[in-house]
Amino acid sequence: MTAYFIRRLLQSVIVIIGVTLLSFLTLHVAGDPTYLYVSERATEQEIRETRAKLGFDRPLPEQYIDFLMGLAQGDLGDSLRYRTPALPIVLEHLPATIELTIFAMLVSTILAVPIGILSAKYRGTPLDGSIMMLAMAGQSMPSFWLGIMLMIYAGVKLRLLPISGHIPVIDPLLAGQWDEAIDNFPNAVYHLMMPGITVGVFSLSRNARLIRSSMLEVLSQDYVTTARAKGLKERVVVFRHAFRNALIPVVTIFGLEFGFLLSGVVVTETVFRWPGVGRLVYNAINQRDIPLVQAAVVMFSFIFVGLNLMVDMLYARLDPRVRLH
Repeated sequence: MTAYFIRRLLQSVIVIIGVTLLSFLTLHVAGDPTYLYVSERATEQEIRETRAKLGFDRPLPEQYIDFLMGLAQGDLGDSLRYRTPALPIVLEHLPATIELTIFAMLVSTILAVPIGILSAKYRGTPLDGSIMMLAMAGQSMPSFWLGIMLMIYAGVKLRLLPISGHIPVIDPLLAGQWDEAIDNFPNAVYHLMMPGITVGVFSLSRNARLIRSSMLEVLSQDYVTTARAKGLKERVVVFRHAFRNALIPVVTIFGLEFGFLLSGVVVTETVFRWPGVGRLVYNAINQRDIPLVQAAVVMFSFIFVGLNLMVDMLYARLDPRVRLH
């Protein structure tokens, strides 16, 4: 187990280095980045002084080493728009994105498990066909279209849910204000429902199909047939014997799902004007605030690789066979 962990840790380090290299190169891919930091009316002397001050006159390998040293100290440069360090700005918007991601994850997981099991249990029936048709539709709908439709019908016409607004929960928790967080929780969930459903529908549809496929594979195994032959109730066979083993491949997807959702809410946050990292990155791209985009990309890469490593460790614990590969 220790050797497997060390091997996966080294692979994660290589991935992080690759992401940081690509992120660093994005600043130089369009030419001299000095012009991002000076006004259009800057003189040649001012441009040269700015280039030397920022270190853009040095070879790229030296600049990359400085970039890594700054990253080790939590310094990823200053935002061009806010004129303050970029990483704290990203971290300031991160709690809102985490709240949206957790809610979407709960929606997709809580609903996908019973739907997938039900579809596998009644394979080939009209119920199974209807569930799979809805799952295909859920995977086919663009998130921005679904969000706009929810805003029009559930928000404007029926007035069931608010179309915008954010009530913080994680921020008060981090500040130790537990009473405020508890008081905000009901309203926070109310405001989270529409964007959370928008983000979670795709994952719900995919996870339901994955669970169905995994359950069908397990239900065809000999030990399941033996359990039924012993006279065990179907509920016991499905949940105690089949579902437990069907979870092994599903755990990997569910573990990585959080990372995918966390980094994939840019469109949804923009549609609902959600004050998270996704909307921040969207605005930064439009304003060519490359250091801010870099900070967000590097942060998301660390989170995603960390989640990947945790899932691998959990997977190795559930299925010892993976340690041999």
